[in-house]
Amino acid sequence: MENTKRTEELDALQRRYLKVLSERYPSIASASTEIINLQAILNLPKGTEHVLSDIHGEAEQFFHVLKNGSGAVRAKIDDEFGNSLCIRDKKQLATLIYYPAEKLDLIEKDETELDDWYKITLHRLIQVCKRVASKYTRSKVRKALPKDFAYVIEELINEKEEITNKEAYYNGIIDTIIRIGRSRAFIIALCELIQRLVIDHLHIVGDIYDRGSGAVEIMDHLMNYHSVDIQWGNHDLLWMGAASGQPACIANVIRICARYGNLATLEDDYGINLMPLANFALEVYADDECELFQVQDHGDADMLSRIEEQTEMKMHKAISIIQFKLEGQIIKKRPGMLMDNRLLLDKINPETGTVELDGVTYNLLDTKFPTIMWSDPYQLSKEEEKVMKRLIHNFKNCEKLQRHVQFLLKSGSLYLCYNDNLYFHGCVPMNEDGSFREVYLQGKGYKGKALYDFIEKNVRRGYYLPESEAKTYGQDLMWFAWTNENSPVFGKEKMATFERYFLGEKDTHEERKDPYYRLIEDETISETVCDNIIREFGLDPKKAHIINGHMPVKLKKGESPVKGNGKLFIIDGGFSKAYQKTTGIAGYTLVYNSYGLKLVTHLPFESAEKAIKEETDICENINIIEKLSERKYVADTDNGKVIQQKINDLELLLKAYRNGKLRENAGK
Repeated sequence: MENTKRTEELDALQRRYLKVLSERYPSIASASTEIINLQAILNLPKGTEHVLSDIHGEAEQFFHVLKNGSGAVRAKIDDEFGNSLCIRDKKQLATLIYYPAEKLDLIEKDETELDDWYKITLHRLIQVCKRVASKYTRSKVRKALPKDFAYVIEELINEKEEITNKEAYYNGIIDTIIRIGRSRAFIIALCELIQRLVIDHLHIVGDIYDRGSGAVEIMDHLMNYHSVDIQWGNHDLLWMGAASGQPACIANVIRICARYGNLATLEDDYGINLMPLANFALEVYADDECELFQVQDHGDADMLSRIEEQTEMKMHKAISIIQFKLEGQIIKKRPGMLMDNRLLLDKINPETGTVELDGVTYNLLDTKFPTIMWSDPYQLSKEEEKVMKRLIHNFKNCEKLQRHVQFLLKSGSLYLCYNDNLYFHGCVPMNEDGSFREVYLQGKGYKGKALYDFIEKNVRRGYYLPESEAKTYGQDLMWFAWTNENSPVFGKEKMATFERYFLGEKDTHEERKDPYYRLIEDETISETVCDNIIREFGLDPKKAHIINGHMPVKLKKGESPVKGNGKLFIIDGGFSKAYQKTTGIAGYTLVYNSYGLKLVTHLPFESAEKAIKEETDICENINIIEKLSERKYVADTDNGKVIQQKINDLELLLKAYRNGKLRENAGK
């Protein structure tokens, strides 16, 4: 009886669903047409996925890699022209596609037979455009076409069987474009279309923000990108926490911007008023040179006046002390985070100018702490409280920052399973034996995937919930994710910020990595570790991979980005110039097309100007790390499964129309 009732309920639910579906496909003809269209899509080659990580605000290099698709554009040129074009012409064509307006400026200045060059180049670009458009439906390509030239480009890239003299037809269109002076605009439109079509989907595996000055420009671009997902890095979560109004996250964001001469991102790009902090710092630290707080890696250091430099150094020290106090407050408030070893201000002896760390006494490099009340060193002074109140208000009410963080929440997550690959930024916290480490939060243990899910849920609550303890906990968990050894996006025993500022002993600066990093390097166990992680996240180890950001690969020391017998790829993009001295390269990106996986090694990027003039690229090496035995089609992808389910549903709708359960509505 109960089973019969359940069956009747399911039948009723299906009828209601089919009734809703019939609103969109009101006839046998419309449903049949959609089935045919969807089936055709399933038989198209899988779109190319482009994977980047650890951008760290380096906008110019990021845009260059995005424009060339980590070598995907050049590969299409090679596929199309083979040996019929010389290397020089291929390089010029590739550079033109990357930087059409800038490259045209140079060519139009030097080329004597410009109309001939236009004609040859337009033909070549149309050929490339045909090739990159071939793996998409006409409908999808049509949606990507630039508005001003949509009809003309569609005519040029689609064969017209009914036209007898095709060459004359296409030449006539191109000659007209040149004659009426639209060559430049048309070339730019074609180049941008090629860039758009060569990559079907973009993955960003964390850390858009950090020391570089272009994070805002990058975020603006990603918000307008045709298809993108983001796996949050610890720097991204820090900015998300700051946008939510979490005080320690705000202090960390400002301190890092001050340390790397990047306060303009806050003041100019986001319009966040830092004057309360500047005025406070100039007053309280008026007699302090703040030598330990000099700006690092400042691209515009020579442009700073001495007064500006001194102001930034004082702001840098002021916010650092505020940060240590605020972090101490969280640690004491949230004992479950197990961070008592990072309570350092109360370990300072102001009389001797020393601090006790892990049972060892060290001399401090700076002993001027005018705002610390030694009876309660983690309490903000009244002036510091006023500064933080203003800063919290400014961050929470910054419209542009809120838009960017809402986009991170909408398009991002802590991890992603996509087309048989697992994407995450840092590491899965592990014990020395390779088992998943259990982390206790709010009195309950979480490990593996469950830990990621718990943190992500609370991150969203910390941003979206109204003021409540649940919201505050979520905000504090964003700071936890930024700096805690049990955070999957951090993965080190500590963040030695205090030690790097105040202690000269380099051994105290060391940040021991999670056992995960040793285990994936151990050839005897790394593949097993990777298989266990892949299973934990619901994927099949026989065909899935882990794509991992966060840790730069030190190629100079013989490290490889490929781990676990080809199961795991570390693709820290190496965009940050600060890391390139130790890595010897500018990191890695990944390209996953219908034929397999390619790992791309990048050289340090000097400038877009050099790339345009010298027609150079930074894709030093492209390694095919996995070639598929059979080409992948849309049917083999996650989206293909969704499309197949839709086909199944439409076939049920057809059956309902034909057996009389539903009536067609031909008038619609």
